[in-house]
Amino acid sequence: MMRGELVGLRALEPSDAEALWRWNHDPEVMRWMDDGHPQSLARTLTSLQERPRNSYGDVLLGVEASEDDRLIGLVRLRDAEPETGCAELDIYLGEKEYWGRGFATDALRRVCRYGFEDMRLHKISLTVVVDNHAARRVYDKVGFVEEGRLRSVFRRDGRWYDQYTMGLLEGELR
Repeated sequence: MMRGELVGLRALEPSDAEALWRWNHDPEVMRWMDDGHPQSLARTLTSLQERPRNSYGDVLLGVEASEDDRLIGLVRLRDAEPETGCAELDIYLGEKEYWGRGFATDALRRVCRYGFEDMRLHKISLTVVVDNHAARRVYDKVGFVEEGRLRSVFRRDGRWYDQYTMGLLEGELR
């Protein structure tokens, strides 16, 4: 378990399937994410059971609130390549009562610290829908810098949205 000030990060367990399934079927949680096609709870459980173990190229971790050890979200460093020292980051909190209380910021700082110190990454990148202001505030707070804009790449409710590409270099983490 990797500990931050408010959260712990840990490997996912099959027992986490119900929470993931619930979050992935909550329109408010999935508002600014690619939600794919609906999956059954049984398929979600099977996916967790069959998921390869975490490796340098793909680290998926559950975010637990330290105050009550409750699983509240996910964070992932994926597509990491030792040759370039770069990885892509995904994060979300599925338990809405933990939104706006610093849990996402703490989880983001902790996983980036892990990426830079333990994985020896040089850069962590992400994309965020321009209208996802809450996520953008978290990324800015941690030190991510806007590097570009992808035009009309995310569709929701019959409308196309732009996305920012953002990056954080080793040494820029706040």
